[in-house]
Amino acid sequence: MFRRQFVQFIAALGTGSVATIAAADSKGTKTVRYVVKGFSCVTCAAGLDTLLQKQKGVTWSKSTYPEGIAKIQFDPNEISERSLKNFIEKMGFTATEERTS
Repeated sequence: MFRRQFVQFIAALGTGSVATIAAADSKGTKTVRYVVKGFSCVTCAAGLDTLLQKQKGVTWSKSTYPEGIAKIQFDPNEISERSLKNFIEKMGFTATEERTS
């Protein structure tokens, strides 16, 4: 049931304002990587990217399935890491910041 609602939500929004990575202006931006649990297919990852890129302050997002990684570039003056994580969780997934050694 959740998957169907998620796909319907993505379809209703469309992809008309999705920024591309090539067009992203990296001045003043920050990048965060999350380990995302709950992706059941590539549509989940692509849909999450579409929704994230519609959030004010998000420059681009690239999520992968089945790896379950979401890499997000954003303007920290417009949106916080906590807001990004909360948004991912609001969409029905769990997100944990990826730690590098």
